[in-house]
Amino acid sequence: MNHRPAIKLSHVSKVYANGTVALQNLNLAIPEGQFVSLVGPSGCGKSTVLRLIAGLGQMSSGNIDWGLTAQGQKLAFVFQDAALMPWANVRENVRLPLKLAKVPQKDAQHLVEKTLALVGLEKFQQSYPRELSGGMKMRVSIARALVTQPNILLMDEPFGALDEITRSKLNSDLLDLWHQHRWTVVFVTHNIYEAVYLSNRVLVMGTNPGRIVADIEIDAPYPRNESFRTSSMYIEYCQKVSQSLAIAMNHPHTTVF
Repeated sequence: MNHRPAIKLSHVSKVYANGTVALQNLNLAIPEGQFVSLVGPSGCGKSTVLRLIAGLGQMSSGNIDWGLTAQGQKLAFVFQDAALMPWANVRENVRLPLKLAKVPQKDAQHLVEKTLALVGLEKFQQSYPRELSGGMKMRVSIARALVTQPNILLMDEPFGALDEITRSKLNSDLLDLWHQHRWTVVFVTHNIYEAVYLSNRVLVMGTNPGRIVADIEIDAPYPRNESFRTSSMYIEYCQKVSQSLAIAMNHPHTTVF
């Protein structure tokens, strides 16, 4: 893994017009190719961090610096809601970002087919969202993000609404894709077990104000599979994250590190 930061947040604060302090003096460096998860209670600013990185909001203070040039920096965002166009089939939903970017149709079709194969949906190009399960809809949403060939992937609780079996399968599939392509991933979740399974690092956030209270390295080798999920190492890491989260919730002004 390259240890040069792909994203660096320095003294980032976000205060809303009503006076709510969503983030205060947040510092975070994410190396290129790292998979980082943010966990924490509702209202701790997890999604705000993602939105600021994506340029979907303005900081009140601080800086975000990039390890890549503006030309080399390609972000993609996957939201919790798949947000597919109901009137368009899978192929056209995935092609949408390329259409907006005015990519020639021949090139776009090649990228769409390649990306649908990547997420296991090559046989469903003509299907419509109403014909798909929740897990398949999320695969389409992920494909729509990946079709732009990003190097930074921002994911805001993408599997939060899915059942545990589907969620577990998509966790493993996402990890396989990341292991192949080594995007820089920032992943927001409420699920400790998901965070530990996926990540190189788990960042625990606290509220009032939103900030990072623990930075836990998950020093377990990849690829990971079901044997990791049942290992003592996995259980210990889950306990460590859970304890840090409990401290963050019960003692809001404590930093664990």
